[in-house]
Amino acid sequence: MENKAIYILAIESSCDDTSASVMCNNRTLSNVVATQKIHEEYGGVVPELASRAHQQNIVPVVHQALALANIDKKQLSAIAFTRGPGLMGSLLVGTSFAKSLSLGLNIPLIEVNHMQAHILSHFIEEENYKIPTFPFIAMTISGGHTQIVLVKNYFEMEVLGESLDDAVGEAYDKSAKILGLPYPGGPLVDKYAQLGNPKAFPFPKPKVDGLNFSFSGLKTSILYFIQRETKNNPNFITENRNDICASIQHTIVNILMDKLKKAVKQTGIKQIAIGGGVSANSGVRKALADAENKWGWTTYVPKFEYCTDNAAMIGIVGYLKYKEHDFSDQDITAQARYIL
Repeated sequence: MENKAIYILAIESSCDDTSASVMCNNRTLSNVVATQKIHEEYGGVVPELASRAHQQNIVPVVHQALALANIDKKQLSAIAFTRGPGLMGSLLVGTSFAKSLSLGLNIPLIEVNHMQAHILSHFIEEENYKIPTFPFIAMTISGGHTQIVLVKNYFEMEVLGESLDDAVGEAYDKSAKILGLPYPGGPLVDKYAQLGNPKAFPFPKPKVDGLNFSFSGLKTSILYFIQRETKNNPNFITENRNDICASIQHTIVNILMDKLKKAVKQTGIKQIAIGGGVSANSGVRKALADAENKWGWTTYVPKFEYCTDNAAMIGIVGYLKYKEHDFSDQDITAQARYIL
């Protein structure tokens, strides 16, 4: 641990979760997340409603993060915030708040790339969690993103492959919607999958060159399959829900693992770290554990609280950038599309 305590207040507002965290160096003192329930009735995130909810949540969430960390705002060393990628309205709330607070406290402002933060969340110091060594391959899998990244050091990363259409989390949620499951449906597909036969219904795997992904064709094949079967048997989903979910999960996990195997072969790197909301998925975690035994990989899976969007992952990047004196000016703006 460093001699000097660096306190970073981090703010994450890229989508529909308002989160604030206080970091002391590379340790989490608090990590508060306010989830927006309003989107459930719409079956997906409504950007306008998300930005309004962020405006309501941000002050109490930051206040709670400081209180839980037992830190006065005058002790803060810097403010880190998510600049992008994400929903523009949501990002603007976090960006504006972070800029105002850093100006008011006269402390540095640090912009963070959301995708980089998912990867660097592995460097948050936690008991019984191993930290990757460079270089390693990171796979970021979430509702909005699917990427395979070669991580050379904290700030040098190369995207080797990404989704050409839907993200993997979107494929889970849309499949769940087809099955009549409520939003967010990904965790429910995972839950029912654990009770079913993964080979009950074979779904086609898309043929995509290199390390890129495509999930839109899989989603369409699931839709047509369900439409066909329910036409013959209106109770098909109810009678086969566990097997359908298990088959969908089996296909998605296989797609991810096929690309990871290709990335390992291409780079010769057997250190694999995952991040993003879908890294909480039991099928993905089991496949990675099996890969350690089968192919001698070393895998790194974050704590559940660091899988989904959270401010601690923004805070660790803020800490690493603070040590490099990599600060932002007050004229910085949010970026909905922000390349890694």
